[in-house]
Amino acid sequence: MKLIKCLLASLLFISSFISYAEEETTQTTEENRIPAYISDDLFIYMHAGPGNNYRILGSINAGDEVSLANESANGYTKIIDNKNRETWVESKYVSTTPGLRAIIAELNSKLASNEESSLQITSDLTKANNNIVQLTDQNGQLTSEIASLKTQLAQTESQLSNQDLDLKKEYFFNGAIVLGIGLILGLVLPRLSARKKGSMESWK
Repeated sequence: MKLIKCLLASLLFISSFISYAEEETTQTTEENRIPAYISDDLFIYMHAGPGNNYRILGSINAGDEVSLANESANGYTKIIDNKNRETWVESKYVSTTPGLRAIIAELNSKLASNEESSLQITSDLTKANNNIVQLTDQNGQLTSEIASLKTQLAQTESQLSNQDLDLKKEYFFNGAIVLGIGLILGLVLPRLSARKKGSMESWK
């Protein structure tokens, strides 16, 4: 009896091994692969064939992305895992839509990307604020320089106005002096000339 059980077990093992070998020889092409996901159970077992009587090849974690090999039988679906191994899992655990774990991973990735973008925007905003402060300081300096230049311009215009007034005064005084000298000469010369004539006539 024990011998019969051993023989049956050996035959079962050999048949599962042969079935697995046959499956390995008929590799599924990448064109026939359809993306799929393992549902959100903790993990499920992978079998060498479409049934739990086939040898267990390992386990696959929930949320892992796999590819469908377009084969199913006895409530099992043939998949290609992330190590490119062809194996069978129960169809109820396979879905073509991402599970909660995959969605959370994607959301975390987007969140990290958004945080990175936010940090970049904050950095750009800080640089922009620094540039605004620098431009404000430069504007203040330029405003101060313009005010100083206006003051210098007003002083220069005042000096020019005073110089113009001084020149006019000088011209006026010079003209007055010339006029005075002319009047004096006009009064004195005729008298001198008359005296000369008188003295000459007395000599005759």
